[in-house]
Amino acid sequence: MDGAPKAAAFTLIELLVVIAIIAILAGLLIQTAGYVQEKAGRARAEAEIKALSTGLESYKLDFGTYPQQAAKPDNSDTDESTKVLLDALDPTTDGQKIYFEIPTKMLNSYPAQTKASEARDKADYLVDPFGNAYHYQFPGNPERSGEAFFDLWTKGKKGVSNTNTASWIKNW
Repeated sequence: MDGAPKAAAFTLIELLVVIAIIAILAGLLIQTAGYVQEKAGRARAEAEIKALSTGLESYKLDFGTYPQQAAKPDNSDTDESTKVLLDALDPTTDGQKIYFEIPTKMLNSYPAQTKASEARDKADYLVDPFGNAYHYQFPGNPERSGEAFFDLWTKGKKGVSNTNTASWIKNW
């Protein structure tokens, strides 16, 4: 049986090379996916700030001024300065005009099993796609948009410092 063909098989080195190539490609794919998710989250936050700004302008047309919050924003991850936006733009009282219907994904009380109306009633502030609080201030900071206007911003992705305003997502 010396003339019988040998069974074809991969060597250990060939298998290790293929596994290493797959690991490198998977690492590149995961890194790219993270970048794409961050970019999409930033684009969604920019769109939400524009939509909130439009709602605030409509509110001002009806009332002559923007809604005023009770406390100054504190740049924390649970800033309740946007509670006034919930009450002014998307009131829960029947018959009041809705200036911007706030999606449940923007509410801090958004567990998947919660009904939209319950999430709205429990919400204390608005959150961006990264889970950080949106911040609202009226009158605005004179160094930003001016006292006759409002400031609306978020820090964006997790880990951004409170002082690095260049990386914030903002309306000014």
